[in-house]
Amino acid sequence: MVNFNFAGIFIATMSKNKLYWILQVGGWGLVGLVMLLFAHIYDVQIRTDVLLKRITIVFFAGIITTHALRAVIKWSGWMLLPVEKALPRLLVAVLFTSVLFSVLILGSIEIFNLSTESKQQISFFQKVLGSTIDNGLFIFPWLMIYYFYHYYNKSRRQQLDTLKLESLVKELELKTIKAHINPHFIFNSLNSIRALVDENPQRARKAVTELSNILRSSMQTEKMETVPLEKELHIIKDYLALENMRFEDRLKVVYEIDEDTLDQPVPPMMLQTLVENAIKHGISKQINGGVIKVVSDFKDNYHELVVQNTGQLNGSVNTEGFGLSSTTNRLNLLYGDKARFEIKQINGSLVEARVLIPVEIH
Repeated sequence: MVNFNFAGIFIATMSKNKLYWILQVGGWGLVGLVMLLFAHIYDVQIRTDVLLKRITIVFFAGIITTHALRAVIKWSGWMLLPVEKALPRLLVAVLFTSVLFSVLILGSIEIFNLSTESKQQISFFQKVLGSTIDNGLFIFPWLMIYYFYHYYNKSRRQQLDTLKLESLVKELELKTIKAHINPHFIFNSLNSIRALVDENPQRARKAVTELSNILRSSMQTEKMETVPLEKELHIIKDYLALENMRFEDRLKVVYEIDEDTLDQPVPPMMLQTLVENAIKHGISKQINGGVIKVVSDFKDNYHELVVQNTGQLNGSVNTEGFGLSSTTNRLNLLYGDKARFEIKQINGSLVEARVLIPVEIH
């Protein structure tokens, strides 16, 4: 695997270098063609062979100086700096590169005796100074194209890395939440079975079978962000069947499920968590037991899920006991601020947990 990764990086690097040299040769070749075109348009009085040699000098001097500028930029790490810090350095680099460009061109012209000027008393320094500004008109656009091309690529990579990181964080948070849900659910179910072992071994064995069905279903949905409501209801019905063995006549279950909502996606084990807490903090504390009512319906543009149970909030809500923390976190991770969750006392003996999940309109 390491060799494949290394090969992939090597190929990507080769591809970038190839593109760079294609653009270098193409760009400075275009400069040469423009010089040739201008010489023709303005009928410059210069021999063709001299003109072509001077264009060749400009071509190679441009490639050498800009390649050196590229090496300085990469070595200095200017691409990693914020724009406001990088630009002053780049402007200074343009100045020095333009001077180097002029020195190479004028020096080569002198060496190869390609000057077309009459013998005037103009020093080499004066010539360099005079041509630096003109040559800077070639270097500056080259630098801007190079810098902002890499700046754009860097910004795009940072955005992709940020999105990947956010996705990874959400995935880890969801797994953490599920890890809190499942052990808690198993613990409560085992307590229910333990209560039946001495009293009714046959029922206890049946309860173990029910629990295995529930665990099998929960394990199948462990890696999913959402499951159809119908699958979630199977888990809830198995769970309530298990609890009904413990409470017997003290537990009454009512379902009001709109069949059109059965294929709606819901976070796995979320509704089961609310039902579980309704049993633990509502029904189990009532001497005469009570009612668990599960409702699923459409309300405006939302899928409404309601769990009602006999009990009292006692003026406050225990965020851990009622599963508020895990439910709220999961809804926020999956739907942002579009989903809603609340739990309240709707009368003197009935508590209601309500979840609203946005429905996409097609």
